[in-house]
Amino acid sequence: MSTAPVTLMVARRVAHGRYRAFIAWLNEGRELAADFAGYLGSGVLAPPPGDNEYQIIFRFRDAATLAAWEHSASRRAWLVRGSGLFEAPHEHRATGLDRWFADASGKTPPRWKQAVAIWLAFFPVSLAFQLLAGGVLATLPLVAKVLVSTLVLTPLMVFLFIPLSTRLLAPWLRGECTVREQLGRMLHLGRA
Repeated sequence: MSTAPVTLMVARRVAHGRYRAFIAWLNEGRELAADFAGYLGSGVLAPPPGDNEYQIIFRFRDAATLAAWEHSASRRAWLVRGSGLFEAPHEHRATGLDRWFADASGKTPPRWKQAVAIWLAFFPVSLAFQLLAGGVLATLPLVAKVLVSTLVLTPLMVFLFIPLSTRLLAPWLRGECTVREQLGRMLHLGRA
């Protein structure tokens, strides 16, 4: 089993005329999940105007804690209480790199686009790090240089620059525009 945090994304369409009961039921499910060991948080993304599909996100410490919640008697009873409130549910689990790239429905772009987005974040940050710290690190043995570089750069990349890159490149990653159109959008944002 994976030891990485796991995100479960569930899409549910509200049954006609059941909006209030559906929202109350969703909140009950979030409260139930919060009582389980390994629970890291949850959220609900409301649909855009004219749509009725809600995205419910549950995050757990690892696959084992998510499985314990998913197979629990309290969750089964909660799902039974929700019958008739929603239509056609579908689920997606995301671990590792998928969580950076998955959209609200759980779809991820092709791996080559993910690699480009990561490289576009990594290259300038690595270059800046080398310009700023390369002289200091030059006297260290190779293993120490790599150790210091990765200790500094990994958190910066994971928590700041890769999420920033995926946010800036989101339309291109989702296939909504070409590279040229995406570059034009980014240049326009830079001038605004």
